[in-house]
Amino acid sequence: MKLNIKNIALCTLLGSAMVISPSCNDLIDMGPVSQITPESFYSTADQLASYLNNYYNTFLKNPYNGSMYHEQAYNDGMARSDRNTDIFVQGVNGNTTLFADNYWEVPSAKNLQSDYFANFRICNYFLEIVLPKYEAGEISGNETMIKNYIGEIYFMRAICYYRALVVFGDFPIVTTVLPDENEIIIDASKRAPRNEVARFILEDLDKAISLLASRSQFNGQRLNREAALLFKSRVALYEGTFEKYHKGSGRVPGDNNWAGANASYNSGKSFNIDNEIRFFLTEAMTAAKEVADNAQLTVNNHVIEPTLGITSGWNPYFEMYSRPSLAGVPEVLFWKEYNSSQNVKHNAPFRCKVGCGDGYTRTFVESFLMKDGTPIYASKEYKGDLSIDNAKAGRDERLQLFIWGESTVIDTDPASPKAGDPFSKPSITEATDEQRCITGYQPRKYYTYDYQQTTNDEVRGTNACPIFRTAEALLNYMEASYELNGTLDATAKTYWQNLRTRAGINGTIEATIAATDLSKEADFGVYSGTSPVDKTLYNIRRERMNEMFSEGQRYMDLLRWRSFDRLTTTQWIPEGVNFWDAMYQKYTVDAEGNPIEMIADGSDNAIVSASSLSKYLRPYSRSMSGTNDLRNGYNWHEAYYLTPISIGDMLYASPSGSKDDTYLYQNLYWPSVGGGHAER
Repeated sequence: MKLNIKNIALCTLLGSAMVISPSCNDLIDMGPVSQITPESFYSTADQLASYLNNYYNTFLKNPYNGSMYHEQAYNDGMARSDRNTDIFVQGVNGNTTLFADNYWEVPSAKNLQSDYFANFRICNYFLEIVLPKYEAGEISGNETMIKNYIGEIYFMRAICYYRALVVFGDFPIVTTVLPDENEIIIDASKRAPRNEVARFILEDLDKAISLLASRSQFNGQRLNREAALLFKSRVALYEGTFEKYHKGSGRVPGDNNWAGANASYNSGKSFNIDNEIRFFLTEAMTAAKEVADNAQLTVNNHVIEPTLGITSGWNPYFEMYSRPSLAGVPEVLFWKEYNSSQNVKHNAPFRCKVGCGDGYTRTFVESFLMKDGTPIYASKEYKGDLSIDNAKAGRDERLQLFIWGESTVIDTDPASPKAGDPFSKPSITEATDEQRCITGYQPRKYYTYDYQQTTNDEVRGTNACPIFRTAEALLNYMEASYELNGTLDATAKTYWQNLRTRAGINGTIEATIAATDLSKEADFGVYSGTSPVDKTLYNIRRERMNEMFSEGQRYMDLLRWRSFDRLTTTQWIPEGVNFWDAMYQKYTVDAEGNPIEMIADGSDNAIVSASSLSKYLRPYSRSMSGTNDLRNGYNWHEAYYLTPISIGDMLYASPSGSKDDTYLYQNLYWPSVGGGHAER
């Protein structure tokens, strides 16, 4: 059965929430899935597929960016998926929950049910009904398809548990549909140490890999074996590096102040975390290599923009993010399709064109190498940043392709009344807040030159959204092998060189590393904890950032590397373009030549940040009033590496109904009080 993800409905919560009583606990228990799909339904391959199709959109979400797809709303879709990091900022007021002091609070009401346990139950119900029928030969249809659909549910459960691992760390492992018995449900809410959770995820993925068909079976429109291998490498790399860099922090099992040590059910457990780190990094390398060795990277023909009259077919690499079908793009292992006739569309192309209340940071733009492989501070060819065109000139072609410059052609479709006109300037001042480019570095990734999709703000986008790409496998192997062995092996060098060559970088890896001065590199990947990493590892991280940006990976990378630690002692102020040296002159008059008052006095009416603060645009320092909690930059608390458990969930997972003996112990540096703030 072919799947067009465009047709998948969002998952609905199955059953009704149970009210707490002496005999029932709704932390894990949900209404029976059979209310919607009776057991007799699971008798054919097509019926299995129909069940699974209901859950693709819900299960395939990233832990923190909300979605792995373009969102069907008035925004720029995956372009903003690295929001709340050092490379991309969103919203004229920023994210006060994360980065303003004492905004993030411990929830009072229970919140684990709909996003986690309900999804586990959906997977477990399928497996409990389908596996016995399959083993008994009671499911009719193509054997390959039946196995594939069983593999999909293992993959989906792994994705759900990965979300829980990233957000909470230690987490209960539930593999059955639990009966409506309070004692059983409470016992099942015991948190497994995070390394056990990660191993369980890899076990599910191994089962998926053994059952799933290859990408070619569905042209990348269903979960497949290669995607499962790639995801396995992602999970293993996440856990291996998290344990490596957070060891001793209290967030890793076996640490002296690990919260799980006080749980009686963990009594007697011992942890050799160094062995665990080696295990996960080795698993990451093995899985990544199987994908990477067969990867077909999409060609970059080094054409940076199309000519007038050309709307498609001008650069395969650019159009990997801006074409309606990715069936014929082997690099994309899994993707989502949209369709105008079925009103399944998004608004990413138009908002990339006009601005969307977000933007890339100066930190990000300055990280890209020159084409000869040298950092900008080590090159005589760097033209500076008086304009965006200058900042992009002679640089890594990923920067040139995926960020607008003043001379970039904005429309080539003859249907556009402005065909052939240059971009000219980002929408820094004259647009409404929701369409303002708050940094000046405006996303061009996911833009299309099909004018039909960018005519106006009516949600016309039908470009496909890539979800899993083989390029990530190359990056995962490079990083895992270096973290494990401390050297670049020949395989890692080959993968790395392949990515650099596609990006139009001609210099050698060794020359780049030698020219790197970590004191002049500003992105957070320089650090793990409060100490800088070595130059080789930093450049591996740089390559990952420059290849995978706007694909929803950056926040999780910074978590696992422990790179937010620097914000616990020093606030970080996001900056954008060099506005006050020359660029501001483009904003002093409107399209009719009328003067515009450039308010930059730090008041609530200010249009841009004051030149006295910095010549670089500071999106969150536009107003310096006391009500702007991010005016002096981002803060971070050590507690934020893990999300707090709600008080409601703690109470529901307690044998006595008290927080004191709950099986869902609170995460480190969070209080067990509703509305409480991080303690450290």
